[in-house]
This record gives sequence, structure tokens and C-alpha cells, in this order.
Amino acid sequence: MSPNQGVQRDKLSLLTPVQMDRADRAAEASGVDGFGLMEAAGSAVAAAVGARWPMRSVTVLCGPGNNGGDGFVAAGHLVAAGWPVKLALLGSRENLTGEAAHAANLWESDVAPLSAESLDGAGIVIDAIFGAGLSRPLDGNALAVVEALGARRIPTCAVDVPSGLDGASGMIRGAAAPADLTVTFCRKKPGHLLFPGRGLCGDILVADIGIPAAVLEEIAPNTWENGPDLWLSGYPWPQPESYKYKRGEVLILGGEVITGASRMTAQAAARAGAGIVTLAAPAKVWGIYATSLINTIVRSFDGLRDFEALLADVRRNVIAIGPGAGVGSSTRQFVLAALATRRTTVLDADALTSFAEAPQDLFQAIVGPCVLTPHAGEFMRLFHFDGDKLHRTRSAAKRSSATPSYCSKAPIPSSPPRMDARSSIPMPPPSSRQVGVATFSRASSQRYSSRE
Repeated sequence: MSPNQGVQRDKLSLLTPVQMDRADRAAEASGVDGFGLMEAAGSAVAAAVGARWPMRSVTVLCGPGNNGGDGFVAAGHLVAAGWPVKLALLGSRENLTGEAAHAANLWESDVAPLSAESLDGAGIVIDAIFGAGLSRPLDGNALAVVEALGARRIPTCAVDVPSGLDGASGMIRGAAAPADLTVTFCRKKPGHLLFPGRGLCGDILVADIGIPAAVLEEIAPNTWENGPDLWLSGYPWPQPESYKYKRGEVLILGGEVITGASRMTAQAAARAGAGIVTLAAPAKVWGIYATSLINTIVRSFDGLRDFEALLADVRRNVIAIGPGAGVGSSTRQFVLAALATRRTTVLDADALTSFAEAPQDLFQAIVGPCVLTPHAGEFMRLFHFDGDKLHRTRSAAKRSSATPSYCSKAPIPSSPPRMDARSSIPMPPPSSRQVGVATFSRASSQRYSSRE
């Protein structure tokens, strides 16, 4: 991995709200000025708003903690640039503490009490009520304002996360209004990438606010946003002197009734760069596969013995079973035979559901590299964990000794048990934008977490 690839990989690391709070505190302990962090955050929000929208009236909604302090700073920068700005605060100035109180003292204009009426006349809203560390559902005025913001669909820039979004899990705490743009700090949070949060953040801009690299190294993030910079340096590109067996051979089990799923699997394997793709087609439907797959070797088989004969070729170093395979004892036998080879095996769909009555039989058979790709329903048939999606996926990795890729609208590949604390979450669509690095938000309100 080149130094540049290492830097790009580092930028894909994610910080939970707890880790971000640690980064913020550690930065201050190392000599970084706390208000300097807030100033950098607020100015980044103001700059993002100015780059996104033409000048119009802005209403800044501020909460009782440091997320609200960011809002005060952003408001000051916009006023200095000539924008018309109104500011509304949840609570009173007198109750603000620390950097948030200092930011509020620098604001020389009126401060209105936060209410749904605060949105009247707003051309743009900066949502700085609560950040990623919100610890309880919204209620009272905050809930009413967020619901009103969602109903009015005013162009919105969220500070850190849309208020009400749990930055660790992506879940909604009471309510959350969709943002067109979210400006977060230092690193993205898991909640930016996990649904439903992923669908509420709009474009995501990551602003570098001056958290030292040494602080992040000490925190050692264990979750990443999945993308080419995370794995491209190890990608097995075809070389001029290489040949097909150098790039691996994938063996795919075809279904007898449903044939499309395994054919798409074969096409995907070829597209990803497999040297050879072989599809084991049930004898009765061999012709369907053979006439439709021009870049795949189609082998006829009839029963477990024939399938084991195909497995005997050790050059077939990746095996995929499940799509269209059918649920039942035959599929279970095929899966167990594949796992017994200790070669890399990908299990999906029917291969997983076939073990719904005895998942431990599957887990005990996993003795080599194995990737499970269940959707939510299939996951629940095999695993029974509470908590957020990232926690459930990591727990499944430990339980199964495999690498689960918990599929739905936002699959989360989690690494094998020897690295089971490390996970990656897929990137949002290309429209999301990223520049930089880490986060903070520490509310002083007694009713909410100190990291809001």
C-alpha cells in the first residue's frame, strides 16, 4: 500500500459519537484550543451553505450544547458575508456553558426561542439542534420543530447529523427531518451510512476541523466506509504474463427451478475478474444454462456425488451456493460438501434458509474462509441478536466464524472473527461529497447526552 493509499484509507474510517467525543477531548488535552475546533466547525458549515445555495434568508436552529455552538459560529460567519440570518435557541443563553456559551456571547443579534414559528420566512435552515451523540428521543419543543421542518421541506443543512438521528446506528430518535446537505467533522459516523439515517443526510461533507492525526491513531477506528480505497491496493489485476488459473476459478451451484439467480452470479463473477467461472447445472436444465452463458463453463451434474466430483478439482478455489438453489436437504448437503473443502465459500439465500432449523450445523461446518450474504429475513432465521445493525452483524461474525454481509438497502460487510471488531459499510451514491476528517458535539443540557 502506497502512502497515498494509506491516507485515502484513513479518510474512510468512521468514528462513533463516543469515539468522536474522545477525539475532541484528546485534541484539547494535546493543546488544541477547544473554541478553535468550534470555530473551524461553524465556519465549515457557513462555507458549505454559501457554496450550495445562492444568498437568501437563513434561519439557524441551535440546541443547548456544542452542536448549537457550531450553529452560532456559522450564523456569525454568514452575517459577516452579508447573509440575512435569524437564530433560534432551544433553552436560554444563560444555561449555555463552555465553548457554546462563548460562541453565543459573540452573537450580537437577537436570539428567538426555538419553536415551529422559527421556520416562518426561512429560505434555508441550518439544523444545529442536536448532533450525532443524541442519547434519547426528541420531545417537547425540539420534537415539534423537527417535525415541522420535515413537513415544510425547507432547504436544510444539518450540522453533524439531522437532529434526532443516532450517529452510531442510523436510527431515528423520535423524529428527524431530511437534510439536503449534512456537514460533519473529522470523519463520517456510522449513522450517516446506515438506513434510515443514510436516507436523511443528503449530500455529506466531511470538514477537517484540526483534530491531530495522532489522536485518531490512538483511538484506532474499527469501522470503515467501504470503497475502492479500502481494498484496491490488494485487487488481483490481470497481468500480461498471467493466465486464467492465476486469477482463480469460481464454481457456482445452479438451481433446477429458478435459474436466473445463479446465472447472474456467474456473470458477476466473470465481471469481477475471475479467471474461469464454472456453473454446475442440474442435468434436467443443463440446456437453459448452456445456451444463455457464453463466458461460463456449464457442467451437468446429478446429485451429491457428481457435485463432489466437481469439487475435487482444487483449482476451483471459490464456491458460491444459494441463489435459486432451493430450500431443503439437498442444498444442505451441497453446502456441507463445499465447506468441507476449506476453500473460500460464499453462501446466500437458499443455502442459508436450508439451515434455519439447525443453524449450528452450518456454523460448526465453517472451517475455512466463508462469506454469508443474508437479507434481513434470512439473517433473522439464523441469528437472534438485539441491538443496532452493526452490532448484530459483528455478533453474527463471532457466532458463525464467517464474514456476514447483512444485506438490505445498506449491507454491512463485517470481517472474520479474528478481526471481528472491524467492519465496513458501503458508500452512498456518488453524489455524496467528502473532504477531510472528525467530530464533536457535547451538549450541556441535563436532559440529553453530554455528547449531543
